[in-house]
Amino acid sequence: MERSSFTLDLGAIRRNTETLLRAAGGAELWAVVKANGYGHGAADVARAALGGGATALCVATVNEALELRAVPALDDARILVMGPANEREVGDARAARLELVAASGPIPEGVRVHLKVDTGMGRWGLSELPSPTRSAVGVMSHLAAAESDPNFTNLQIDRFREATAGLDHTLARHVANSAGTLRYPGASFDAVRCGIALYGISAFGSDPTLDGLEPALRWESYVALAKRLETGDSTGYGRRYTADEPAWIGVVPVGYADGFRRDMTGTSVLVDGARRRVVGTVSMDAIAVELDGEVAVGTPVTLVGDGISVEEHARVADTIGYEIVTGLDTSSARAKRVIQDA
Repeated sequence: MERSSFTLDLGAIRRNTETLLRAAGGAELWAVVKANGYGHGAADVARAALGGGATALCVATVNEALELRAVPALDDARILVMGPANEREVGDARAARLELVAASGPIPEGVRVHLKVDTGMGRWGLSELPSPTRSAVGVMSHLAAAESDPNFTNLQIDRFREATAGLDHTLARHVANSAGTLRYPGASFDAVRCGIALYGISAFGSDPTLDGLEPALRWESYVALAKRLETGDSTGYGRRYTADEPAWIGVVPVGYADGFRRDMTGTSVLVDGARRRVVGTVSMDAIAVELDGEVAVGTPVTLVGDGISVEEHARVADTIGYEIVTGLDTSSARAKRVIQDA
């Protein structure tokens, strides 16, 4: 029996793409599949998103783009590298027909580029737009707080609109991320770049179904050992959990090496469909969960899915859903990977 399994629902990716396209109000949707598709598997997500109506893929590095370009089904896909590229990588991008972002320094030649203006993110971006060269195909910026600060987001949108006014209409203008696409119709321009929402995870830390999104990933394991603790007995490193009275715990063979973070102690999982609390210290290869009584070895445990959400785990860990899923080890020998198309 595998220690755990990850199931990716390609149908959910397609339907989320279609939902985001409706929210974009006629703009193109460019699917952000960086960081191995936010831990879901970049190539699989890319194919599903394109099948749902996305017209381009966005990654962070040239190497990520080259991996996608090597996939036969993606050999003609439009791929934008949003992070910086060195001189050697510019040559690789040129050969692989990639598109790059010019956010500082000289504009690369012989490769399609998107000029990035800083409207308030305070990271990469030009302070003002230069005159577009023949290689320029787009103009972009990035929203800093679309999930939390409407006033500043609207200011950024206005700054971007002013900075791009009068530019050739053939240049694609794009600024919106997932939160911007879902909450700010004025941010759509010619294209939107959606990442987290594509995977059915809320950019706002709330229930993704409120925005018509479907979580695309399930994570499942099983009870490998049911153990009775007597009063005063503890489980795990540091004795962080000590039984106040006789109690049963289930040991589940996943831990922080699989992406179940140490700061997720106290979160809930499902044991045979019933909510159970994770107790004690999360170790590299195991967690402990409270049980009502003894259960059989092999009893199913749902770590993500069926109402156990990435957003809930993130709240317990005082982080965001992005960090939870990008930390999942979905492609290693430690777990089985299943592709579902429903």
